[in-house]
Amino acid sequence: QVQLVESGGGLVQPGGSLRLSCAASVFSFRVYAISWYRQAPGKEHELVASIDSAGDSTNFADSVKGRFTISRDNAKNTVYLQMNSLQPEDTAEYFCKATNSWAPRINYWGRGTQVTVSS
Repeated sequence: QVQLVESGGGLVQPGGSLRLSCAASVFSFRVYAISWYRQAPGKEHELVASIDSAGDSTNFADSVKGRFTISRDNAKNTVYLQMNSLQPEDTAEYFCKATNSWAPRINYWGRGTQVTVSS
């Protein structure tokens, strides 16, 4: 069983930055790829960014390319989502998901952290 806890959300003005953290309580964190998703009211769940288990490969939604970065610290069992140049359309609940690289059907979700971009 993997428990994921997101943190770092909050209220920020347009153009501001936030860094989200996804902390995992699992012995074998380095075998899990981590993805960040977001969901705004009335909108579909959207994949924002992902990073593979080794941290060698990352992917981003077109809507956040050039503004968001993702990184991981396997020693701390944590993945970070650095969000810069935030805009009101980035307002959403952000969730992280852990996918077992050896068994991709095994996924775990955190409970989310709210990001609100508003002046």
